[in-house]
Amino acid sequence: MPDRIIGILGGMGPEATADFFREIVRLTPARKDQDHIPVLIYSNSHIPDRTEAILGKGENPLPHLIHSARVLEGAGAGILAVPCNTAHYFLPELERAVSIPFLDMLFETLGDLQSRLPAVRRVGLLASAGTVRCEIFHRVFQTRGVQVLVPATGDQEVVSRAIYRVKAGDCSQNTRSAFASAGEKLVALGAEAIILGCTEIPLVLREKDVSCPCLNPTVALAQAAVDWALGKRN
Repeated sequence: MPDRIIGILGGMGPEATADFFREIVRLTPARKDQDHIPVLIYSNSHIPDRTEAILGKGENPLPHLIHSARVLEGAGAGILAVPCNTAHYFLPELERAVSIPFLDMLFETLGDLQSRLPAVRRVGLLASAGTVRCEIFHRVFQTRGVQVLVPATGDQEVVSRAIYRVKAGDCSQNTRSAFASAGEKLVALGAEAIILGCTEIPLVLREKDVSCPCLNPTVALAQAAVDWALGKRN
C-alpha cells in the first residue's frame, strides 16, 4: 500500500506551522525513523493576513491559499491540513480548487470536545478578531448544541494584540497573562472549556494557566492527520 502523505498548508505563521508538525511527530506511534509519516510542508509566509481580509482591510488571501494547496497536491499530498483557524473561513472555496480533501480543524476540535468533555454546553473562544467576527466556530459548535462565548470588545483587542506579539516572537509572561486573563473572564461568563482558537495561542498559553479545560485545535487537527495517514479514517 502506498504511503498516505500529509500536506501541511502552512506559513500562517511559520512557528505555528512548526508546532503543528511537532504535534504530528509526537502523536505518531513510532519507534524508529521509518515508522514516521511522510509529510509535505509548504510554509507560504506570503499569504496575506486572514483577519485583515475578513474585516475588509486587506488583500484576499484566497488566491495564495489556492496556490499553496495546488503546490502540495502536485507534490503528492493525499490530504491537506491548514494549521490556521482563521483561514478556515475560506475553506469552502479552497476545497473546490483542488481534488484532494481537507481536514477541517474546527470540526476536529468539536470532535475533541465531544470525546473528552461530552457534558460541556458552553465554551469560550480565544481567537483572532477575524475568527470571532465571522463566527466559524459558532456555526460548527451549534450543530451539537454547544454555545460559543467570546470576549468583550476591549478584551478581544487585548487578545488580538497578544496574537500579533506571538507572531513577532514575544512569548513572554505578559503575553501569556493577556491570554489567561481573557480566558478567565470567559470562565466567569459561564465557559466550561476554552478553545485556543488561534494557532499562536498554544505556543504561549498552557492548560494550567486557566481554571478550566482547554481545547487545542492544533492537537485535534494533528491527531486527525495521523489517524488518516495510518488508515484509521478515510
